[in-house]
Amino acid sequence: MKKELSYLETIKIIADIKKHFESQLETRLSLVKVQSPIFIKTSTGLQDGLTGVEKAVSFKKDDEKFEIVHSLAKWKREALGKYQFEMHTGLYTDMKAIRKDEIVDNIHSMYVEQWDWEKIITKDDRTIEYLKDTVRSIYKAIRQTAIFIKQKYQFLSIDLPKTIYFITSQELEDLYPDIIPSEREQKIVKEKKAVFIIGIGDKLHSGKTHDKRSPDYDDWQLDGDLLIYDKAIDQAIEISSMGIRVDEKSLKEQLEKSKCLDRLQLPYHKKILQKDLPYTIGGGIGQSRLFMLLLEKMHIAEVQASSWEEKTYRELKDIKIL
Repeated sequence: MKKELSYLETIKIIADIKKHFESQLETRLSLVKVQSPIFIKTSTGLQDGLTGVEKAVSFKKDDEKFEIVHSLAKWKREALGKYQFEMHTGLYTDMKAIRKDEIVDNIHSMYVEQWDWEKIITKDDRTIEYLKDTVRSIYKAIRQTAIFIKQKYQFLSIDLPKTIYFITSQELEDLYPDIIPSEREQKIVKEKKAVFIIGIGDKLHSGKTHDKRSPDYDDWQLDGDLLIYDKAIDQAIEISSMGIRVDEKSLKEQLEKSKCLDRLQLPYHKKILQKDLPYTIGGGIGQSRLFMLLLEKMHIAEVQASSWEEKTYRELKDIKIL
């Protein structure tokens, strides 16, 4: 029988999960943990534009504008070059952000916490196979953490498949042409249980995108999302968004497609064009999502210290979450 965990029991297990997973991440990807900012200067161009419509929480200090980060996608790449990390090594950090425009539900909140990571690669590493190998390493870290936590807390029943299934967003559209991308994700993940969808951001043959992705960090041909079936809530949840980052060629192409060529005047983008930044691969791994998955929780509020609108508080009390 499933054990009902108290709040204190939950946070103790979360600490165990976090410690074990970080150890796995460090070993499998050759990463070191670093500190990171929660806000950045707007003029640097380091803000993650996400889908292009979200507005960052911002403030002014004297005459300069600063923004709470949406993610550290660009900051990490610049940090790797600045601190002269060696080839095939990288960094990760606890990234905390506010996404005020998020539609809140059982797996989304306005507060985001994730492991943001980035690793230096060579230009020759910018391939689908290198992307897949990295995804496999991350998935192994997740699965080994699931095995560890299940052995320590035997009332848990989480059981992840041994391997991850790869499919491109175009193959997925061809497979299910008559439904929307989010429904395609649910279908394929419920069947395969652990899936990585390759190629997110560019237009498909239908003329639509699988999902929107900022044009100036991931290469749309070499990125993707990792989704795992969560049996507790009977749906696929996105655990990680990641990819090989843009080079000088794909940056121009994607900014042109997005009608954002004006960004080429920003300091970060100039560094990519001038090859002053290393080639990298990186992404974010949702902490609260992983805790939900491994602890078989029904709502993100059970594993996250966020703040909620009054209507959400009422809904959570009605279902005895808070």
